[in-house]
Amino acid sequence: MGSASSMLTQYDIEEVQEHCHKLFSQQEIVSLYQRFCQLDRNAKGFISADEFLSVPEFAMNPLSQRLLKMVDGLNFKDFVAFLSAFSSKATAEQKIALIFKVYDSDGNGKVSFNDILNVLRDLSGSFMSDEQREQVLTQVLKEAGYTKECYLLLDDFIKVFGNSGLKMEVEVPVD
Repeated sequence: MGSASSMLTQYDIEEVQEHCHKLFSQQEIVSLYQRFCQLDRNAKGFISADEFLSVPEFAMNPLSQRLLKMVDGLNFKDFVAFLSAFSSKATAEQKIALIFKVYDSDGNGKVSFNDILNVLRDLSGSFMSDEQREQVLTQVLKEAGYTKECYLLLDDFIKVFGNSGLKMEVEVPVD
């Protein structure tokens, strides 16, 4: 899997499958590799932030700047691992772990009131004032048994979102 222009071998496909916990079939991995190569315009073997922003759905996402921190410079194996949270075969915990990483922008393993407030700001833009966002978030946390001073850990996110019927699925077109 050296350069992006080389072909995947059976060994490469199986290695990537193991890396993403077998959440994608071999055919899906081949399709994802073709997409990866399209995005990796300079065949560097990784995708830059600018290349990710060339995907309109990604660029229009209100959380794109947060996601860019997670995806900038991904090689193919890590690209597939990132996308595996969107597989229909991924568990709720795997999906929630990705959401947690979006909120935990400094990667310290904890999500603070301000971390959540910043995501809400990204999502709501000018539709809500900071005061409204703080009021809503304070109330939601209170109802879930937390205060503004609490830090949420991944286990807290799993507890809160675990039974929510969370849907985060992307279909991988297979030729």
